[in-house]
Amino acid sequence: MKLKGRLYLLPSPLSSDFEVNHIPEANLQIMQPLRYFIVEEIRNARRFLRKTNSNFPIDDCQFFILSEHSHNEDIPEMILPLLNGMDMGLISGAGLPCIADPGQSVVKLAHKNNIEIIPLTGPSSIMLSLMASGFNGQNFIFHGYLPQDKDQRGVKLKEIEKASALLNQTQIFIEAPYRNRQMLESLIQHCHPETQLCIAVDIHSPGQKISTATIKSWSHQKTEFHKKPAVFLLYCGTDSI
Repeated sequence: MKLKGRLYLLPSPLSSDFEVNHIPEANLQIMQPLRYFIVEEIRNARRFLRKTNSNFPIDDCQFFILSEHSHNEDIPEMILPLLNGMDMGLISGAGLPCIADPGQSVVKLAHKNNIEIIPLTGPSSIMLSLMASGFNGQNFIFHGYLPQDKDQRGVKLKEIEKASALLNQTQIFIEAPYRNRQMLESLIQHCHPETQLCIAVDIHSPGQKISTATIKSWSHQKTEFHKKPAVFLLYCGTDSI
C-alpha cells in the first residue's frame, strides 16, 4: 500500500520585519526538506522561506495558490503530492493556517483522504490580541469580518455588544485595513460609551500598538491606524476594566 504524505500547517510571521529567531527551531527543521507548498500568496511565501534559509531551493519548489478566490474544484489538485507520498506545507498569508484563512478547505479534504495533519506552533494575531486586551480569555468568540454595509454593521455591533454583556464574553473581529477608520466610527456611533474596546495594531512589528479604553475615550483620541492590520475586541462583561 502506497504511503501518503503529511500535511504540515506552517504558521507564518505577522510582520515582514520578523526575525528568524521568532520561529520555533522545530518548525525550521520541518520546513527545510519540504518542496511542495499550498500558499495564499506566492511572493510572500517565497520571501518567508528564503528568510528562514538564504539557500532555500525555491526553484525546486512547487506552489499551489489557495486564496479567497479559489474554488472547491481546485482543491483536489493541490493535495496530489500528498496522495503520491510527498509531504507538503500549508502557509497562511500571516499567522496560523486555517484561522481567518481559507486553508480549512484543504485540511478538510486531507482528512477525507486519511492524510495526517500536523499543526505547528506559531503566532496568531487573534490570540495575541486577546492575551493583551485585559478581557475575558475564558469565554470569547471570533466573528471574522463584520458586514461592510454601514447600517448592517451597526446592527451587528449592537448585537455583539448585547451578547458580551449577557454572556460575559469577549467579542473579537477584524476588518480590511483600509476600512479601519469606518469601523471605529461605527463603534463610536453604535456602542455604549462605557463599553470597553481594545484595538491591536501591527502586532509583532516595530510599530505595534495595543490599547484598551472605553468607547467614550476612543471617541476623543486621534487614532492613526489606517491601512494597518488590526484586531478589534469588544467587551462589557461583569469584570470589565
